[in-house]
Amino acid sequence: MNKAILHTAVDLLSRREHSIKELKNKLLLRDYPPEDFDEIIDYLLEKNYLSNERFADSVIRQRINKGYGWRFIENELKQKGLDTTTIMLAKQELSIDWYQQAETAYHKRFGKSSVIDNKDKAKRIRFLQYRGFSSDEIMQAIKTEV
Repeated sequence: MNKAILHTAVDLLSRREHSIKELKNKLLLRDYPPEDFDEIIDYLLEKNYLSNERFADSVIRQRINKGYGWRFIENELKQKGLDTTTIMLAKQELSIDWYQQAETAYHKRFGKSSVIDNKDKAKRIRFLQYRGFSSDEIMQAIKTEV
């Protein structure tokens, strides 16, 4: 086992959670040989230093606190290399009211101001779509504004 790679990996994991894919990419950026990664990753998983489940929980908590919806979060987790099973298990553990989350994001961005015209309404809808909320959640958030 290459100790330099192990120490770098542990150092990266001591700062924040990483997915397996993220960790491999960061090690590649440091010009370590990829053929040594599997042994290191297996060791880190065995010692519970690395966990895709913990990483998913961490990302989900961060994004919820920043006012994002499930679609945005799910897409980000997929981009970071998590499989669908891990993502769905993490979602099942949540007790989030996504309608309330959409309303909170909406009111944080637009406050008490009313929709002026269709152009303004479209802008507000686009904002919530970008944030990853479903059509139902968006329409509910905009209705509560009136």
